[in-house]
Amino acid sequence: MTILGFGHVGIQVKNIQESITFYTEIVGLELLETFPHTDPSLKLAFLGIDNNIIVELVEGYNPSLPSEGKVHHFALTVDNIEEERSRLKNLNISFVDEEIVTLPNGAKYLFFYGPDGEWIEYMEVKTR
Repeated sequence: MTILGFGHVGIQVKNIQESITFYTEIVGLELLETFPHTDPSLKLAFLGIDNNIIVELVEGYNPSLPSEGKVHHFALTVDNIEEERSRLKNLNISFVDEEIVTLPNGAKYLFFYGPDGEWIEYMEVKTR
């Protein structure tokens, strides 16, 4: 078996339209495609960057989501984490922890909440 790369993170959501709006307008992903699942009770949406899928939203799978969502977190890299934190604050986005953490390798990160309580990480990687 050979792993070729990252596929996507699947996130169960309560309201797919609300989540699409959040992930496009707040997070900055592009809506690539939406369609129903072969199970008529499910709806799917795929979001990403430059036609590369990063997130799959699934509505209808579990109507009783736990407060932390069905995925612990997924990470997106950004070029200026301080600007992104300010932008999110101005949009009244709730943070898991508003502190920007700097790792020993120079990478910085922070976590904020999506519309269903899922954790989203923005990470700025130190360039060499």
